[in-house]
Amino acid sequence: MGLLDGILGGAIGAEALLLVKGYVERHGGIDGVVAELEKTGYGAQVKSWVGDGSNLPISAEDIKKALGSEKLKELAASTGIPVDKAAEYLAEHLPTAIDKATPGGVVPPNAS
Repeated sequence: MGLLDGILGGAIGAEALLLVKGYVERHGGIDGVVAELEKTGYGAQVKSWVGDGSNLPISAEDIKKALGSEKLKELAASTGIPVDKAAEYLAEHLPTAIDKATPGGVVPPNAS
């Protein structure tokens, strides 16, 4: 069982779990996702998810901007989820996934 399965498995639906796992795996694990979101201007949000405080939200529109339309389309197609729904799922569940996968504010090496 992967890290995210244990973290999110019972908390979200299978479709959303598949999408979040797919995104994390395609982007080099948790550290790759963190780096990508920081690079695309969402550093404050992602730092709050990794840190010990409350998680700042990210919107579906922010997810679309951060990933770009092509990456989001590819991810959505690979999971069979409509693009808009994929952005909503990521906005809703990615903060929790990263927060739970980074206890004590530390990104584990090769976590996915």
